[in-house]
Amino acid sequence: MISVPAAADELAKALAARADPDFAVRMQRYFPHEIRALGVGNAAVAGIATDYFRERRDTPAATRLLLAEQVLAHAGYHEEVLLGFAVLHKVARTGLGGELLDRCEHWLETYVSNWAQCDDMCLKLLYPFFLGHLELIPQTRRWAGSASPWARRAANVAVVKFVRRKVGRTVFELPLSHVFDNCVRLMHDDDAYVRKGSGWLLKVTAEAHPDEVAEFLRTWHTDMPRDTFRYAVEKMEPRLRRSLTEPGQR
Repeated sequence: MISVPAAADELAKALAARADPDFAVRMQRYFPHEIRALGVGNAAVAGIATDYFRERRDTPAATRLLLAEQVLAHAGYHEEVLLGFAVLHKVARTGLGGELLDRCEHWLETYVSNWAQCDDMCLKLLYPFFLGHLELIPQTRRWAGSASPWARRAANVAVVKFVRRKVGRTVFELPLSHVFDNCVRLMHDDDAYVRKGSGWLLKVTAEAHPDEVAEFLRTWHTDMPRDTFRYAVEKMEPRLRRSLTEPGQR
């Protein structure tokens, strides 16, 4: 059994050893506000977690969850937040249950501070988790009412890969009511990243349900912020996109 504080300290030291100040400076261009970064790439962060558990494969998922909480609670750098999520990647699908969603909601509201951390959680942690827990996907809808913009963004980004997804021998489809209700609820959000998250979900949904999304956009285009609309139509078939964007064609 590992010591959680000692493990968290070892992981933090391994991360700090990979710091690249020049890369940290270059990273800033992806963020509208300055972030405190070590300058470690996402793949390297994930690799540190993988390397640590290579010789500790029998570490229980519950212990990993405690370790993630320890890393996040003491995170002072952007990459340390990513590292907290990375220690759970390998056990997300089968090792954890509904307690992970409660933890993720808390982390979004407490430790996540930029879009990259939010999306890393959604696409690298919650995606494999939901592959093993499809029935829990609707619980993310409550995040749309959070005081945290990152939880509100996650309400949409966490489900983009489940608009239509083959899981085993079946195909899971996110109900259109889930998509449209979320987007209406968050349509006038004050945060640009939340609005872009809505646009992203609509864009992906349009690939599976182009006519339904087009009708939704026709209904709401006068109220919808420009950034949400622009994302939503980005990958539509050209003729359908023109019918929504050209004056007099809506």
